[in-house]
Amino acid sequence: MSGSGDNAKGWVNDGRRRPSFAIEPGPGQESVWDYPRPPVIVPDARRVEVRRGDILVARSDHSVRVLETASPPAFYVPPDDVHLAWLRPSRTQTFCEWKGTASYFDLVVDEERIADVAWTYEKPRPAFRAIAGWLSFYPERIQCLVDGESVRGQGGGFYGGWVTSELVGPFKGAPGTSGW
Repeated sequence: MSGSGDNAKGWVNDGRRRPSFAIEPGPGQESVWDYPRPPVIVPDARRVEVRRGDILVARSDHSVRVLETASPPAFYVPPDDVHLAWLRPSRTQTFCEWKGTASYFDLVVDEERIADVAWTYEKPRPAFRAIAGWLSFYPERIQCLVDGESVRGQGGGFYGGWVTSELVGPFKGAPGTSGW
């Protein structure tokens, strides 16, 4: 990675300037407009939990975040930290220009099925091999926490970014942002 701005969490932006409509980050905050394009993978040692009520679906202290300009990061959890018994493969697949083809999982608890709650890249493109088989979850569909903070979803229904209190935007995903 190279660029002009180092961040305490270990990533470097690609030298772009924030657009005039971007919110200026305060102390301890990150602007998604300082994230690079193409995206990068950054280790994150905070406790990540994914829950459905009292059911713990995933817990990790060594997740990674994928940082990309204009989007809240998606947290990816290693498969050994996910209780895969709650997940069933879905027929859904999507394609990311950077990571490749994603496969999805439904959450099944008793008689309840929540469609496409998680995704993974089994055979990602070379730059993203580090997350092969790791899972990320949609905060709009299941409860996701980072160090006990309940995460908000990115919005827009397609992107799976995790919005935490440290982030400022605006974030891609809302109506009118598809060109960002």
